[in-house]
Amino acid sequence: MYHVVIAVDEETDRARRQARAVADLPRSADEVRATLLHVFTENPGGASATQVGAVRRAEELLEEAGVEVDIAERSGEPAASVLDFADAEDADCICVGGRSRSPAGKAIFGSVSQSVILQADRPVLVTGGAASE
Repeated sequence: MYHVVIAVDEETDRARRQARAVADLPRSADEVRATLLHVFTENPGGASATQVGAVRRAEELLEEAGVEVDIAERSGEPAASVLDFADAEDADCICVGGRSRSPAGKAIFGSVSQSVILQADRPVLVTGGAASE
C-alpha cells in the first residue's frame, strides 16, 4: 500500500486539488492510503482536524474515489510537523498545495510547501496554486 501524507491547511479549494491529485494516482482505490494532516499553529478553542472544512472536503473527495483515508493533526510549526509526521509514518510521499506568491512574498513570509520540498527525504507531490475546477 502506497501511503501519501496530504498536508492540508484551511483553504478548501487547495485541499480539494490535493485530494484530486492523490485520487488520480494510478490504482488509487486499490493501492493508495491517504492521511490528511492538519497542523494547528494556534488552537485556543481545542478544535480537531475533523472540524476543519478543508479537511472534511478533501476526505469526502478521497472517499468518493475509493481511497482509504485517515485524518491526523499536529500542533506547531507546519513544515517541521509535516516532515516529522511523514517520517514517523514512513510515508511514501508528501502532498502539498502550491499557491501563487511573488518572489518577495516568498522571501518575506516563507513557504511551508517550499520548506517541505527542500527538506523532505521522500518524494513530494505539489499541486497547482490556481483553481482548475
